[in-house]
Amino acid sequence: MSSGDYLYDDDPAPLHTGTPRNRNGLLLAIGGGTVLVAVLVAVLLPVLTGSAQEQAEEVAGVFAAALSQGDTETAYQLLCDDERARLQPGDLAAAYLHDGTPEVTGSREGTGAQPTRLVDVRWGEGADATSTELTVVPEGGTKVCGTR
Repeated sequence: MSSGDYLYDDDPAPLHTGTPRNRNGLLLAIGGGTVLVAVLVAVLLPVLTGSAQEQAEEVAGVFAAALSQGDTETAYQLLCDDERARLQPGDLAAAYLHDGTPEVTGSREGTGAQPTRLVDVRWGEGADATSTELTVVPEGGTKVCGTR
């Protein structure tokens, strides 16, 4: 064995010789930015999707308009699960349809343990108009779940 000269006699030089930098500011900025985005999404979500009242009135209007135009498929898709179990698409007209053109005239909060909206729909014009009240529930989206 020989103990000749070696090309690298010393240990490798340390790669990081300076004092470590403090990165607390970066971590705080990332955390603060995440919180800010979450708060903005929570605040802007009702603006983008509309209030519960607006959603309920929109769904009731589409439901009634679809029925009055004979589009039972669209109306059936807007029913809650309980009503779908109770009715077939062909039975919708007998259960919900009235004479005249439907118009949503307002809504109010329902009573009970489950969150509901009661949407007033007027069918027709003048003295011959019929008024009904659609019960609208949040069930995988806003759905119609009964009438009075």
